[in-house]
Amino acid sequence: MERVQKVISNLGYASRRESEKLIIDGKVLINDKVAKLGDKVSSKDIIKIDGVAIDKEKANDKVYYLLNKPRGVVSTVKDEKNRKTVVDLINTDKRIYPIGRLDYDTTGVLILTNDGELTNLLLHPSKEIEKVYLAKIKGIITGSDIYKLKQGVMIDNIKTSPARVKLKSFSKKTNTSLVEITIHEGRNHQVKKMFQSVGYDCLKLTRLRFAFLDCKDLKSGEYRELNIKEVKKLYSLGK
Repeated sequence: MERVQKVISNLGYASRRESEKLIIDGKVLINDKVAKLGDKVSSKDIIKIDGVAIDKEKANDKVYYLLNKPRGVVSTVKDEKNRKTVVDLINTDKRIYPIGRLDYDTTGVLILTNDGELTNLLLHPSKEIEKVYLAKIKGIITGSDIYKLKQGVMIDNIKTSPARVKLKSFSKKTNTSLVEITIHEGRNHQVKKMFQSVGYDCLKLTRLRFAFLDCKDLKSGEYRELNIKEVKKLYSLGK
């Protein structure tokens, strides 16, 4: 017997967090009864989401995609404002979702899958998966501010973990800096808030790398399937 939200996630229907929201919203039935958080199910139980039973055999067919996310696309499965989502960009009949999120105006590396186990492994804070970003910020960043970012800064009343920070270039003409920053947390709008905490607005943000994966061979909006070697390597990072 396992908690229903874990089963839904492991079957690849949604991430653990999204599975819990589906239950809270009353969209999940167990044997035609409304599920509650913490309910446990066995392999014999019938789980329905939005009135449709989960096909457990089909759900076990895992897929993995690497997307170079463009600007103006939301990192969700559905959007209340009917904006284009990252799922809309992938040609598949599987119910996939992104591992983590990139802001509407943030570009770069994003993994999409229906593998709930891998999603939970890679998003768990204890795994400290590296994410590398390139930020274009307003102003010429100082050495002392770079040091502050490296040591960790306060955002939302919580100090960030130490980060790697490199000044890539700056322009006095446009009064901007290009800064590469490597973090292993995944807090909401974290990179933008980190720069804001030391007095700089983030004008443009791109995720260059998630773990060992990058989008150097993909144009904006393009994607490819991950190969088995890459999937196994991701699993090894999460163990």
